[in-house]
Amino acid sequence: MELKVGDKAPDFTLSSTRKEKISLSDYHGKQNVLLAFYPLNFTPG
Repeated sequence: MELKVGDKAPDFTLSSTRKEKISLSDYHGKQNVLLAFYPLNFTPG
């Protein structure tokens, strides 16, 4: 899937730090969302 500037993000679901399932659609029209992705951040080595 390729996104371009201005495209709407597809809905996705992730686990929160409290182990709750959170979906992007839960926040649609309510507040801004920032997703920070750190590949391999918590892996050993």
